[in-house]
Amino acid sequence: MQPTVKTIPLGDKELTIDVGRVARQADAACLIRYGDTVVLTTAVASKKVREGMNFMPLTVDYRQRTAAAGKIPGGFFKREGRPSDVETMTARITDRSIRPMFPKGWRYETQIITLVLSADGENSPDVLSAIGASVALNLSNIPFEGPMATVRVGRVDGKKIVNPTFTELEDSDMDIVITATETAIAMVEGECKQISESDMIDALMFAFEQCQPIIQLQKEMMGIANVTKREFTPHKIPSEIDAKVREWVGDGMAKALGNKEKMPRYQAFDDLADAVKEKAKEAFPDMPDLNNDVYDVLDAIKRDIVRGAIAKENKRIDGRDLLTVRPISIDVGVLPRTHGSALFTRGETQAMVTTTLGTGRDEQLVENLEGEYKKQFMLHYNFPPFCVGEARFLRGPARREIGHGMLAERAIKAVLPKHEDFPYTIRIISDTLESNGSSSMAAVCGGCMSLLDAGVKLIKPVAGVAMGLIKEGDDFHVLTDILGDEDHLGDMDFKVAGSEAGITAIQMDIKIKGVDREVLTRALAQAKVARQHVLGEMAKALPEARSDLSRYAPRITTLKIKPDRIKDIIGPGGRVIKEIVAQTGCSIDVEDDGTVKIGSSDPEKAAEAVQIIKELTQEAEVGKLYMSTVKKITDFGAFCEILPGTDGLLHISELSDKHVEKVTDLLREGDEVLVKCIGIDRQGKIRLSRKEALEQKTEEK
Repeated sequence: MQPTVKTIPLGDKELTIDVGRVARQADAACLIRYGDTVVLTTAVASKKVREGMNFMPLTVDYRQRTAAAGKIPGGFFKREGRPSDVETMTARITDRSIRPMFPKGWRYETQIITLVLSADGENSPDVLSAIGASVALNLSNIPFEGPMATVRVGRVDGKKIVNPTFTELEDSDMDIVITATETAIAMVEGECKQISESDMIDALMFAFEQCQPIIQLQKEMMGIANVTKREFTPHKIPSEIDAKVREWVGDGMAKALGNKEKMPRYQAFDDLADAVKEKAKEAFPDMPDLNNDVYDVLDAIKRDIVRGAIAKENKRIDGRDLLTVRPISIDVGVLPRTHGSALFTRGETQAMVTTTLGTGRDEQLVENLEGEYKKQFMLHYNFPPFCVGEARFLRGPARREIGHGMLAERAIKAVLPKHEDFPYTIRIISDTLESNGSSSMAAVCGGCMSLLDAGVKLIKPVAGVAMGLIKEGDDFHVLTDILGDEDHLGDMDFKVAGSEAGITAIQMDIKIKGVDREVLTRALAQAKVARQHVLGEMAKALPEARSDLSRYAPRITTLKIKPDRIKDIIGPGGRVIKEIVAQTGCSIDVEDDGTVKIGSSDPEKAAEAVQIIKELTQEAEVGKLYMSTVKKITDFGAFCEILPGTDGLLHISELSDKHVEKVTDLLREGDEVLVKCIGIDRQGKIRLSRKEALEQKTEEK
C-alpha cells in the first residue's frame, strides 16, 4: 500500500493512522498515534497451513519499550525482560477482540505484534494496540471479518469521557475498555466503583458510538488499499466420515451427556470418542487428518444436543434451568495459621483462598512507562493441573491466570478500606482446587470471604457470576452461572462482579461477531439477581468482618512526626532505625510526609518501638522540666541536650538565684542537670533555666 495518513477527532484529541511507511515486509503494518503516544502494530500469517491442528493458531504480543518514555530499564541487564502483567493484559485484550473475526477453520499461524514507540504518560497505548491489530489485518491479505475499533470509557462527575487520560482516570468511577464492530459489541474489560446496570449499559452504548468513526476511517483506508484477500477454503469434513461417525455414535452421545457430574460425563465422552476413532481407522485407513475430523464431528453432535436442549427445553447439562445458580458451600477460617482463609465451592468449582496482611515493606514496586508506583493490594490466581484432572508440568502463571487474577483484583479493590484508615499491604492467593466454569468468580467470592475472616472491614462484600449465551438466529438464551461445557459450546462468557450496590468489575468474551443492547441488558439483569443470591449465601457463612485481626497478623501503629525530624529516626547511614528494628523486631516504615508505621504481632514490642521513636522525635515544650546533659560550656553559659538531638542554651544568669562568676564553678561537660524550658524563639532556639527548675522543684516539695 502507498504511504497514507488519515486523522479523525476522537474525544479532545486526534487519532492518526499511518500506513505504508514502516515494516513493509510484514503482511501489513500501521502506526497509530493518539496525543504523543505512538504504537506500531504488525500482522503476519504463515503461507502454509499448520497441519494436525484443530484450533486457530493466533498469537498476540504487546511490548512496551522504556525508551518510549525516555527511560532506561532498571536492574542489571538494562533491557526489557519477560512481559509485565500490564503487557500481558493488553495482549489479551487485543487477542480477545480480534479472535472471533477470523473465518472458521483458519489454521495458518498468525501473529500480531505491537511495540510502544512513544508514550506521553497521559494517553494509554493499550486501546491503540487493538485498533492497530484491526487496521493491520484489514489492510493485509489475511482473511478477517473486520473492521472493528476499541476505546476506553471513563466517567468524571457524571460525564462520560472517551479515552480518558491517566489523570482523569484518578477521578473516574469507571475504567472500561470496549471493542465494537459496525453492528455490535465484541469485547468488554474493566472496573467500576459500584455502578448500576443501567449506567453500565449507557457506558457500553456510548463506547459503541465512539467506535463508529474509527471503523469508518478503516473502511475508507481499505477502499484506498483495495487489497485482495488470500483465497481460503476451510477444510471440509468428508461427507462419508460425517455420516459414518453419526451412525456409530447413535444415541451414545445423549447417554454420555446424561451424566450430570463433569468427570463421569467427560469419561463417557472419551470412551465414546475412542471407540468411534478405532472404527474410523479401520473404515478409512488412508484418510488424512482423520482424528481431527472425527473429533470435529463428535463435537458438532455434542454441540447440537447441548444447545438444542437449552433452546427448546430450557434444560442444561446438569439439569438446571437457565436462571439457577449451582449449590454453594462456604467454609471460613479453615487454615490455622493464615491471616484469613476461605474454601468456596459452587457446584464443581472450588477455590481455596487466603489473605495475608503485611506492612509497607511488603508493597509491590511496579515500574512502567508512566513511572514507578507501589501496589498495596495484590490478588494472585492459580490454576494447577489437578483441578481439571490433568497431569502436566507446573510452571509460572500463564496469560489466562494473570488475566483472571487481574479481573478478581479489580472486583475486590473497589470495596477495600482506604489505605490511610487500614495501612496494610494485602495479598490474596486463590488456588483453584476444582474447576467446572467460573473459577475466576470463585476467586472473587472466596477472596471477599477470606478478607472478612482476616478482619478487614470492607465497604461492602462483593461476589461474581459468569453468564453464558446460546444464540440461534434472532432467538437467544442467557445462562446464569455457566459450566465449562457451556462456555466451550456457547457463544459468550460474560463475567460480572460487584456488591449489592453495583458493579465493580466486568469482562466479556464472545465467539460470535458481537452482541447487541438487548442481550447485554438481559445478561446484566440476570447477573444482578444471581449476584444477590450469592451474596446472601456468603452472608450466612460470615455476615461481617471479624471483630479483630488474626493474632498472627502484624499490628500497625501509625505515628505522625515533623518531616524535619525524620533524620533523627533514620540516623547516619540508617544506623538508628536499624538499631530500633534489631532491638524490637518491629518493621518500621517512614514516609516523606512524616508518617511512621510500626508493624509487629507483639503488642509489647510495638509499644517499645513507639516509645523509642517518640523519645527521638519529642519537641521541647515551654514550662516543662528536663533532665539534660551538658554538651558544651562557653563563657556565657552551657549548651545542654534536653532531648535526643535537641539542645538548648542555659545562660549563666539562669544557673542559680545567686551570682555565678564562671559557668565551670557549677558545671562540667557531661554533667546531668535539671533544667526548665523557659522560651523558644521563631528560629526554634531554646532557652533553659536551672534556677527556675530548682524553684519549681522546691515549691512542689
